[in-house]
Amino acid sequence: MTRSYRPQDLHQAGRGNPLELAAQGFFWTGGELVDHPAAGKAMRGQQYVEYWIPAELKHETPVVMIHGGGGQGTDFLGTADRREGWVHWFVRHGRAVYVVDRPQHGRSPFNPEFQGEMARPGPTHFLERLFTRPSDFEDNYPQAKLHTQWPGDGTMEDPAFLSFLAGTGPTLADHAESQRDAQRAGAELLERIGPAILLTHSAGGPPGWLIADAKPELVRAIVAVEPLGPPFEAISGPLPFGITHAPLAFDPPLANGETLASMDQPSPGEGLVPYKIQAEPARQLPNLARIPIVVLTAEASWMAADNHAIVHFLRQAGCSVEHLRLENLGIHGNGHAMQLERNSDEIAGAIAGWLEKLSL
Repeated sequence: MTRSYRPQDLHQAGRGNPLELAAQGFFWTGGELVDHPAAGKAMRGQQYVEYWIPAELKHETPVVMIHGGGGQGTDFLGTADRREGWVHWFVRHGRAVYVVDRPQHGRSPFNPEFQGEMARPGPTHFLERLFTRPSDFEDNYPQAKLHTQWPGDGTMEDPAFLSFLAGTGPTLADHAESQRDAQRAGAELLERIGPAILLTHSAGGPPGWLIADAKPELVRAIVAVEPLGPPFEAISGPLPFGITHAPLAFDPPLANGETLASMDQPSPGEGLVPYKIQAEPARQLPNLARIPIVVLTAEASWMAADNHAIVHFLRQAGCSVEHLRLENLGIHGNGHAMQLERNSDEIAGAIAGWLEKLSL
């Protein structure tokens, strides 16, 4: 998996299939000035946005890519085995792409003096168990044994694992504040670029719901790749608003300080977890109900056991949601970090196919 990054070697490797761009650059959204005793005025909540505009723009509506928890926009800029990522795939197929580093992630600065308290890091072996070699753990979730697409052995000696690990970083300790920051930055991004498709991954799911809730007229579709869940009780802790830590606009509205009531649902089948939805009568999500949504689930991810729950929650709240399970499309063996795996291009093609059905 050794690759040369010398300019002559990269030029030679890419000259047969050059990436042709009309524009590429970056800007910032979401920053707010706050008072600090030492710095005076300081900025917090700012989001790095990188844009890639193809030379031949075939689609009017761009894709905004929103990464998951502890990651950054590089999750979409290359695979674990150093191939081109989803950004390049969509650009090569004529789609403008805006890829973000959510506030407090990646190139978006994270000085706790300004941004807020940093969450404690989790154990590195957690990545092996849930992302890179879940099939090696006998007590893992049922679908783990199906995982085959990681481009290496998934151990800490694996160059692909080390590439993945290098991109992981801190998050805010306050999940609700993190999501409010992402909502503000994402809403400003849409105001600047116009209508777009939101493509979210994992803990980028709640920011996607919140951005669309704030700017439904500027969101043409949501592609939620294994969004954070299940409702009310995700891996990151309780979700007081069902699918987010920060408030959504429900109808009838929640009173200040009120959270959603829930009720239990049994497992819908073998290998699928029991879960919670809203207690009836369910409050609706009128802004999200205006937007076509697809939830995309990999065959061998831990979320293969629970993504049905978030689909049920959204439908109960009045949303139009399609659930695409990759194995039903003939795409097998993927884990939660599917955009980094061997067959990432095939999955990008499945996403593009869904968008084409909507004439996007």
